[in-house]
Amino acid sequence: MSATVLVVDDEENARMPIINILTRKGYEAIGAATLAEARHVLESGAADVITLDVNLPDGNGLDLLDETAQMVNRPPIIVVTAFGEIDMAVNAMKNGAHDFLQKPIDVERMEKSIRRAAEQVALRRELNHLRSQQRKNLDFVPGHSPDMQKLLNLAQRAAEASVSVLLSGESGTGKEVIANFILQNGPRASKPFVAINCAAIQSTLLESELFGQEAGAFTDAKRKPGLMEVADGGILFLDEISSMPLDLQAKLLRALESKSFRRVGGTNLIKVDIQIIAASNRNLPQMIKDERFREDLYYRLRGIELHLPALRDRKADIPDLVGYLIRKYNMEKGMNFSGVTPRALDAMIAYTWPGNIRELAHAIEHAMIFCDEETIDLPHLPLEVSQAGKG
Repeated sequence: MSATVLVVDDEENARMPIINILTRKGYEAIGAATLAEARHVLESGAADVITLDVNLPDGNGLDLLDETAQMVNRPPIIVVTAFGEIDMAVNAMKNGAHDFLQKPIDVERMEKSIRRAAEQVALRRELNHLRSQQRKNLDFVPGHSPDMQKLLNLAQRAAEASVSVLLSGESGTGKEVIANFILQNGPRASKPFVAINCAAIQSTLLESELFGQEAGAFTDAKRKPGLMEVADGGILFLDEISSMPLDLQAKLLRALESKSFRRVGGTNLIKVDIQIIAASNRNLPQMIKDERFREDLYYRLRGIELHLPALRDRKADIPDLVGYLIRKYNMEKGMNFSGVTPRALDAMIAYTWPGNIRELAHAIEHAMIFCDEETIDLPHLPLEVSQAGKG
């Protein structure tokens, strides 16, 4: 099984025999005599599995456990302790160690422990490969900026864990797109995705839209299931959650905590299993201070918070986004545009995009309507965008 094992031990007569044994077993093994050397190997990404001695000349080996705790692909760490240090080994396991070995090392047990760790690494590699293949098939362009890559990794985890997610960011940054990404990559992929814009519905009607209503609940009311009921088993996407009235926020919180609710005018308790994704382009913590948003609901929605960067902060992604939008509109509208000229692309990169990706999409659509050539040029872009290329 292909894996690189980092053997961290300051004593060469202890380190080298382990390296030789692992090499004969088909592993690539490298040694480190200090914490500093181990950190250097970790930073290079060369270690798949680590055997870690506790007593090192420049510090406690267990410090490496704490330092690697937030790594996305943390290598399995096998802690090596002296005989009688069971309490230390137990604490190491609680802090995320894969296993522990006592000196003098039982070679057979060490081989078994490293084999299990290497199997874990192989499984992780396969999962990462599957994720990368999934992302190639996305109906949007994630981009290459570090912020977006980190956001997608967190969104993937939120999807797999089926936890509540709060999406923040300016209008037009793609919050509903990320909500759909979470649906497609989680256990609810085949279940309903129900979206509601809380700002687009009158506050007096929003409660019945969410919870439904019974016949006679108010004048001319007919029996109707609410969107929480429709979304049962799937995802309910609450866009512009900051527009929800305070009294309805309290009812929503109660429904989320009990996983049940009653229709407006009804008495029967309806149980649901839904994942909530909420989105806001406003500063919810400030709204909490201003007593316009409930703090308890905020923390209930914020199982994981994902902040979508503005397009002006990820300009390196604009060429890929432009290419994707041209391909998308070519297919939708039966057109055959080949791309954009360098000066048109320069203008789009120079422009600040206050409306973010939504504005970029409208600009590309506008250009395709007014362009009679195969390639979009500066004059085809909206005036404010084309002027940015002349500055």
